[in-house]
Order: sequence, then C-alpha cells, then structure tokens
Amino acid sequence: MRSPLEFLNLPKEKIEVLEDLRAMVREFVNREIRPISREMEKREEIPRELIKKMAEQGFFGILLPEEYGGAGLGELGNAVLQEEITRGDASVAVLLGASTGLCGGAIDIAGNKEQKEKYLTKIATGEYIGCFALTEPNAGSDAQRIETTAVKKGDRWILNGSKLYVSNGDIADIAVVFAANDRSLGAYGGITAFIVETSWKGWKVMKTEKKMGIKASGTAYVVLEDLEVPEENVLGKVGEGFKIAMETLDIGRITLGAGCLGGAKEAFEVAWKFANERKQFGQPIKNFQIIQHYLARMAIDIFTLESLVYRTAWMADNGYNVIREASIVKVFASEVLDRVVDLALQIHGGAGYIEDYPVEKMYRDARINRIFEGTNEIQEYVIFKTLEKRGGL
Repeated sequence: MRSPLEFLNLPKEKIEVLEDLRAMVREFVNREIRPISREMEKREEIPRELIKKMAEQGFFGILLPEEYGGAGLGELGNAVLQEEITRGDASVAVLLGASTGLCGGAIDIAGNKEQKEKYLTKIATGEYIGCFALTEPNAGSDAQRIETTAVKKGDRWILNGSKLYVSNGDIADIAVVFAANDRSLGAYGGITAFIVETSWKGWKVMKTEKKMGIKASGTAYVVLEDLEVPEENVLGKVGEGFKIAMETLDIGRITLGAGCLGGAKEAFEVAWKFANERKQFGQPIKNFQIIQHYLARMAIDIFTLESLVYRTAWMADNGYNVIREASIVKVFASEVLDRVVDLALQIHGGAGYIEDYPVEKMYRDARINRIFEGTNEIQEYVIFKTLEKRGGL
C-alpha cells in the first residue's frame, strides 16, 4: 500500500520520518492499547501507566515545536499519530488531542516565551496533562456567550463560573480557561484566555460525566470559585480569548478528522475480516453482491477522507488559512466515520450488536464526532460564511 503522504510533494526524508512514526505508533497500539481497550472502557479511565508509556514514546510532543520539547512534526505528524491511536482506542486519542492539540495548541498559538517554557515543555513531554475549558451550561455552540467572569484585582484575576464537557478535566494538571472580562465588548474584546493550574484553590471538579461512548476519556463538569490567576498567566492579550479559542479549534478539527480516518479504517478491517470468515448459504458472505457493495462504499469514503485529511494538514503546516478546509474536514470526516461504522455493523448482522465484537464499541465511540469541537451544523455555517465572503468557491 502506498503512503498517502507520497502525493503531497514532500521530501523523501520527511515521508520516511512520518511513516516510521506510523509504524512505531501502530506497534505501540497493538502491544499496549488494544489488549486493554475494553477494560479501560469498563473502568472508565485510562491508566496512568499507559499515559506514562505514551509520554516515554514522545506522543505528547509530536505536534509541538522542538524548542519546547516537542518533535516539531506539525499537523502531518499529528494526523499520523491520531489516525493510528484511534485505530486502537478512541478515548486515548481524545486524551492526546485535548492535551496536546487544544491546551498545548492554544499556548503554542498565543503564549509568550515564558509561558511556553513553563507550560508547553511539560505538555510536550507528558509531564502535564492539559485541558481546554470553553463550553458552559449556557454557552455551547454559541461560545461567545460565556458567563464565567474574570475580574481584575491588583495583579490578579478572579475567575468565577462553571465549565461543561471538559475533556481531561478530571485528570488535567493545567487548563486553558476562557472567561468574560467585559461582556459589553462582546466576543472580540470581552473574552480573555487564562492558563490555570488545576492545583490552585478554586478549581473544583464537581463530577465526571457518564457517556454513551469514549467512556475511558474523562469528561468533567468544573466549577471555578474565586479562582485567583496571576497576571502573567493571561494567555495572549486581554480581550483576545475568543480569537485564540477559534484559532485553536480550527486546527483541532484536522486532528479530529485524522482520528475519524483511523476509526473508519479500523471498522473496515474488522468488517473485511468478518465478511471473509462468516459463512451463510454455504459460502463466505463476501461473495454476496450487497456485501461487496457495502465494502466498496466504505473504501470510497475512506480514500476520499484520507486525501482530504492529509492535504489539509499539509496546508496548515505550510501557513495556509484553513478555516474553511478544517470545517470541511470535520463535517466530512465525522459523517464518513458514521457511515463506515454503520455499514461495518450491518455486515456483522446481529453479532455487531453484541459486546463481544469490536464494532459495537466503535459504533458508540463514533457518534460524538458530529458534536464536539463545534457541531457539524455550526461548521456548515462557517463554510457558508467563507463562501459568502469569497462570492462562491
């Protein structure tokens, strides 16, 4: 099989580095993640020992700059990582994405040198797990309406409010938190981003949500109660928080797309194996035309998605504005994953509904992708606005 990276006009040496990374991650997934995937789901947690092993492999630094302890492999490297990790377990991919891509990504985009040296280096090495606290009970898709407040008192900011659906919020060491410094100024000017250490007084994890899928990934409800943040932990400039959040999420949607690609490939492999082994009417079900049709449709979707993900990751690494493309990736990838997993389950018949078969878990894990990091409906609005601005394609 040819590497999807061969068609991006990359230097041969870069392709070799990225494909070596793929092989290394795949071997790690087969050895360390697959055997405990169901157990992690049952316990609803990712073992600290596994997190430590991923840190030792350098997984938390793949995306981040070398000068701050990362590998400097950018969005292409991160896409390879997320694709392969998700083939083993979607919850583990969410942990990595939230820590490195969202929390680390925000600090990389907007942090000053001191903040990057203090925090980004620890995220890159896996010493710190990060989270991204934007969503609130009354501010989901309409993120600019956040109600958490930030009031300046002397050389500190006092944060009060609550945050919902915080991935890694239950285990995070640091958080990028968004709060309203002046509601009258609106989204651009009235929201500020802060780097918060979760050990500080006032960060309270109230509960970890019970979910349909990605059960091993902690999703926390957090309350901020008179949480004091020093001035030096303002991320970017006061009032730039919403801009930082949107820029971070734009890139994060490529990561999500890569995870969906990995999930879709895994679902195909599982369905292909079952179609070859399962016999009905004296022959493998792969021989029946409808099953052939299903497998062909899955392959079409996967090939198209693979091309889209890696092209967009390349664009991001080369300085292109990818707001529209990242939204397209997010919508298409999440819908492809749903279609592929649904067909994989259909090929399994009744067996696909049983916990003994991996496609049952894949089906539940897949559904969240059309919702988090900006619902598909919001992404379609973003895509339309870019079309309107350009006067078409």
